[in-house]
Amino acid sequence: MPVTKPNKLDSRVGFIGLGLMGSRLARRLHGAGWNIRAWNRSPQPLVEANKDGMATAPSIASLVTGSNVIISSLANDEAVRSVYLDTGGVLSQAEPGTIILEMSTISPDLSRRLHWEAHTKGVNFLDVAISGSTPAVDAGTITLLAGGDAETFGQCVPIFESIARQWFLIGPGSSGVQMKLVVNLLLGIDMQALAEAVSLGEHLQIDRNILLDVLSKTAVVAPAMAGKFRKIKGGDYSPEFPLRLMSKDMDLVMDAAEKSGAHSPAASVAHSVLAANVSVNGELDLSAITASVIGQISKVAAK
Repeated sequence: MPVTKPNKLDSRVGFIGLGLMGSRLARRLHGAGWNIRAWNRSPQPLVEANKDGMATAPSIASLVTGSNVIISSLANDEAVRSVYLDTGGVLSQAEPGTIILEMSTISPDLSRRLHWEAHTKGVNFLDVAISGSTPAVDAGTITLLAGGDAETFGQCVPIFESIARQWFLIGPGSSGVQMKLVVNLLLGIDMQALAEAVSLGEHLQIDRNILLDVLSKTAVVAPAMAGKFRKIKGGDYSPEFPLRLMSKDMDLVMDAAEKSGAHSPAASVAHSVLAANVSVNGELDLSAITASVIGQISKVAAK
């Protein structure tokens, strides 16, 4: 279907999913002047959205029929499949010409199915994965990785400008999600490497503060690790990117590697360590893996 360029004056944006990332994205869009109405599977985040001055919808059907742009940020394949494909879900309600920006980190297989289902209904669908955690969302400095139609991508730039520092069209449907898995493979390995570096330094009796200060100034440390240094140094593992979500993403990485024939031995180790920590530290930040690797404590308390 022809794509109508979203604009703050006329567009009605339905936002689905008010978790750590989604709530922040919705607030940024609302604060930037977009006409936002939100829906979430559990009610408490909707109460908070109302306090922030956002309108909310009582159901998916109400949200979708009252919106010409739909944005979703959900936890996993199960949530996305339910919201989009169940009876009464988004794709059973969306009118032809609706723009959908699906921003969850999900499997390429599910993403491709959503693209196909949307195409059959004349809906303009992009998978738009996010690189960056909650502080980057708050600052508007995330990177967007999109898959889908170039025309739809170009028309959605006004929305991207309200939430992100940069945005890329990677390729056809599900390419954004696939690129996100590549990015998160590096994130998972980098976090594991940092945890092991801190462990080695402490076993060599280097003061932790000095160790972290010096490491942060070296060229070998990825920019994404900067915030993790602060959390490790302060022992504050309150979630910016929960360990359980990183573990879920590494599940997707390993599945994609197996299906594509890619060899990923280092990712396999990081995957195993994360999986072993989900039950005790899953709700804490990814950086809590450091305490586990050092072996000082089995469960880390979030400040």
